[in-house]
Amino acid sequence: MSTTDIRTIIEAGRARLGVEFGSTRIKAVLTDPAGNPIAQGAHDWENQLVNNIWTYDLKDVWTGLQDCYAKLLADVKSQYGASVKKLEAIGFSAMMHGYIPFDENGNQLAPFRTWRNTITGQAAEALTERLSFNIPQRWSIAHLYQAILNGEEHVSRIAFLTTLAGYVHWQLTGVKAVGVGEASGMFPIDSNANDYDAAMIDSFDALVAEKGFPWKLRSILPKVLVAGESAGALTAEGAKLLDVSGQLEPGAPLCPPEGDAGTGMVATNSVAQRTGNVSAGTSVFAMIVLEEALKKVHPEIDMVTTPTGKPVAMVHCNNCTSDLNAWVKLFGEFAEAMGFEADANQLFGTLYRKALEADADLGGLLAYNYFSGESITGFEEGRPLFARTPDSRFTLANFMRTHLYAALATLKIGMDILLEEENVKVDQILGHGGLFKTKGVGQRIMAAAMNTPVSVMETAGEGGAWGIALLAGYMVDRAEGETLESYLSEKIFAGKLGETIAPDKADVDSFNAYIDRYTAGLPIERAAVESIRL
Repeated sequence: MSTTDIRTIIEAGRARLGVEFGSTRIKAVLTDPAGNPIAQGAHDWENQLVNNIWTYDLKDVWTGLQDCYAKLLADVKSQYGASVKKLEAIGFSAMMHGYIPFDENGNQLAPFRTWRNTITGQAAEALTERLSFNIPQRWSIAHLYQAILNGEEHVSRIAFLTTLAGYVHWQLTGVKAVGVGEASGMFPIDSNANDYDAAMIDSFDALVAEKGFPWKLRSILPKVLVAGESAGALTAEGAKLLDVSGQLEPGAPLCPPEGDAGTGMVATNSVAQRTGNVSAGTSVFAMIVLEEALKKVHPEIDMVTTPTGKPVAMVHCNNCTSDLNAWVKLFGEFAEAMGFEADANQLFGTLYRKALEADADLGGLLAYNYFSGESITGFEEGRPLFARTPDSRFTLANFMRTHLYAALATLKIGMDILLEEENVKVDQILGHGGLFKTKGVGQRIMAAAMNTPVSVMETAGEGGAWGIALLAGYMVDRAEGETLESYLSEKIFAGKLGETIAPDKADVDSFNAYIDRYTAGLPIERAAVESIRL
């Protein structure tokens, strides 16, 4: 499509916008009606540890969104000489889970508690036992019940409890709703009804009845919608919040806001049964769309859904690339001090490729990438840690591969439960996220960790912002009875080929040996948490 054609699409108001609030970046993607990305903008941000709570100030949500959107507009102007005055559809997504409560006047009652917090162990354990359903610490219901157990004063005044995606959507449309995939990270979903599980809702209300709260759980949770449904329209106030230049007209329809799990499934065409995807960035999670229910409840396995409500088994780890990125940054500082100029892509590429030269046993090196707690291995706090013996082969290749293995070690522990104990079948796994940017390296390590072929598509780098833009497109494009699976396979991904790497036996054996060393060394990490106080 020519530049002139794209400019015509934009000026006619036929472009679609997707925005995702990631852990370290807010990204906006503009697509044409065929789903092809045509412009983008981004804003870097970071969570803060305040009073031992991982949080973002909601003011930063708006300054970040406005900057991100302004940069997208600048990209449109630079590439096509066009202005965005009208959009055909919009979608918002964000990191899942967490806790943002509001009173009846819309006042925030407590700091935003993100997915990264591991402070709800008591509540998560109690709810898992009561509901016979794994309730992870990240989930909104775990945060709510922990606040109740803590006797926090604000709980009695809650009129609305939502997630980051739900909050942004509400402010821009006035609609208190989330997509079913996002809702599945708040409270268990009944996939037959595509709504919160009614029996579990009743069980929770009975559990807290003696507290005498003026609310019932369903009354404070957002409405659940599925992909393809309309979730309201951009209001005049919302248009001004998004576009401070004042050019954007209100009225564009919005699709249900989704979490990064759902948009990751869409961006990798992994919404059908026996498909899976892995998102590897600040956190790492793997999702497999199930054919049937799991045999038992596993505290390491989350049960969420696709954006259309199909059951998904999810292994979520709080930590992935943060420690790895910190080491690469350190090497960058060294290069600069030596007078060498190296951009981020060159640094990552060089160091990642060097990892492929490592010894099979990684020279006996060991690393833990725990910036925060990790529930799969039982940690409420984390301390990044590197260890070696005096006779370890301390080479750059061994060092880098050790940290790549560490980034995926906890994921492997969880996935082994799913693939080996539950015997879940997977036909394909697609990878996306920052770990896969260096061609062939992260993909090869992931294939070794999962002992399954891993594919990466050319579009994988577009990520969740593109995924939510596609969901917005599905809302306005879908034909009568057209499923999300067929829409993605036949209209978006048709003809788009990915590159697949099969697991190499030597790599698999190497990773398995590392996991043995990793699990045996967990007491070292425990000692670090107990000895190095924040």
